[in-house]
Amino acid sequence: MSPQPSLPDRFRGAFTAIRGSIARKPMPWAIGALAAVLVLGSGGAVAVAAATAPTATESPVAAASPSASSTATRSATPEATPSATAPARAVPTDAPGPSALRTCSIAGAASAAGLGKFEGYVMNASTGEMLFSRNGDTAAQTGSVMKTLTTATALAVLGGSHTIPTTVTDEGNGTIAIVGHGDATLSVGGATVYPGAPTLAQLAQQVKAKLGSTPVKSIVTDDTYWNDADAWDPTWPVSERTIGYQPEVTALMVDGDRANPAAATSPRSEDPVGRAGTAFRTALANAGVVGAANATIVKRATTSQTTIAQVSSQPVTTLIGQMIPNSDNTLAEMLARISSKESGSNGSAASLSGVYQKALATYGTNPTGIVIKDGSGESASNAVSPNFVAHLMVQVASGAKGLGTLAQALPVSGVSGTLASRFTGANAVARGKVHAKTGWIDSANTLGGYIDAADGTKLTFAFYAIGSSRAAALPALDAVTAATYSCGAKLTNS
Repeated sequence: MSPQPSLPDRFRGAFTAIRGSIARKPMPWAIGALAAVLVLGSGGAVAVAAATAPTATESPVAAASPSASSTATRSATPEATPSATAPARAVPTDAPGPSALRTCSIAGAASAAGLGKFEGYVMNASTGEMLFSRNGDTAAQTGSVMKTLTTATALAVLGGSHTIPTTVTDEGNGTIAIVGHGDATLSVGGATVYPGAPTLAQLAQQVKAKLGSTPVKSIVTDDTYWNDADAWDPTWPVSERTIGYQPEVTALMVDGDRANPAAATSPRSEDPVGRAGTAFRTALANAGVVGAANATIVKRATTSQTTIAQVSSQPVTTLIGQMIPNSDNTLAEMLARISSKESGSNGSAASLSGVYQKALATYGTNPTGIVIKDGSGESASNAVSPNFVAHLMVQVASGAKGLGTLAQALPVSGVSGTLASRFTGANAVARGKVHAKTGWIDSANTLGGYIDAADGTKLTFAFYAIGSSRAAALPALDAVTAATYSCGAKLTNS
């Protein structure tokens, strides 16, 4: 046998043959070289994407499940940082092909001084992928973003068609009782911020038809549907009542206890039940009920089950449509307490955390650990993470389990509700594309909802600006949201 050439000799021989082939047929070799470059370039892009893609350490919680209706959830409370050997993020089985390279950063907008102590979370609603998080797992005060949780809870517990009654019972011997069940829209009649609401005149006319010429000597006002001992949360500023953003939370009131029923912001009283009783007496007298004008008014539980009159609120879906766009605190508190009662609890503020946790879990979210002090979000002691809000918004954006009612009611950037006058200047790029609930309390300004991003991706998000002034926070929140809109699926967490 002839001796085998050494390895260097074989390389030199092969190179000489290739060089000769190139000289004879340059075009095929040029085409082959181009193909090799493309293959290598593709591999390089894949390698870069792999190097820059989020790892399991970017979020302390596993990725959400693939569909909007079955999105896996993240805890509302901070979790331990995973070890370096944490398993790789699972890819949803129905996810699209490799995502676009995530190179679009909102780090600058998210660092604006106007955001104060910033908390934020953004996710891809279709894939469940976390795209951005800054303290996103930290539970904190929500402001009126809480009303989205209140809405979801009411829809889960009550259902969209539920109505709230107000009744009148006959105790005999000239005594009747008006019994509240939480309908704050019950109106004296005339102009009201709740168009279509039931009126005291309707109740009074029914009483007149039932009693005929029988005189009324005493009127009982019954607000015992829940205990009004916690009608005012101690963390709420008293100015919320005196200026006119929030009433005492009692089961019987008229026109949200507003001094001016036609004004959304109007001073409230220290005795909503007494105000309702006086207004009902006037309505009875106007309806011709004998003796009503001089009847005494006493606050207690009724002793009778004999109902002689009843009116009902509009359906919960209508009430949500009145509450969310204008951020009505009164309706939020009522829906929260009624949800508690109808779920089998006692209607107290203390019951709300448990009631909300149970209801919100029905949407496939994980509300463990959230703290709910009220339905409106006015308390700085509420504690819900941006992570949780963003996950709930996946269900809202998809209209899951009736949540389309909330999606339709959310303010739209630069178009409607409490966002109508926002997203101006450079932030106007996102006008009409952000569907979100605003929040404003003295210590925080917030925004949470979903975004129809510039690249067609649907994103869900929650941003909290804690500790900065409203004047500074609002444009900063708009700017970081507009930047998120522009990035879309290319948003990076770096």
